[in-house]
Amino acid sequence: MKYIVAIIQPDKLDEVLTKLEEKEIHLVTVTSVMGRGRQKGISEVYRSHKEAGSLLKKVKLEIAVNDDFVKPTIDAITSGARTGHVGDGKIFILDLPECIRIRTGEKGNPAIG
Repeated sequence: MKYIVAIIQPDKLDEVLTKLEEKEIHLVTVTSVMGRGRQKGISEVYRSHKEAGSLLKKVKLEIAVNDDFVKPTIDAITSGARTGHVGDGKIFILDLPECIRIRTGEKGNPAIG
């Protein structure tokens, strides 16, 4: 089991969610976040919207998947979020030692779904 965290541009969210649905990955948590990366929060015009300040608006996706779904998840995120410009985002893949479904008490792979 893996826990995948992706930080992407907000305007790419719908496209990434569509790509995930196409790969039958439905369980996603989405959070609006702020941060900075290599561009260090430098003000720039991004798709006719000027971003200012040291922190830029981003979207964080959190997805728990069984091992068979790691590659399809990464492929969906990268194909949906990539523009080829600085600030496209990052994907982090973490080991997930345990998952428990609260409603049934299921543990491990079956709990993810």
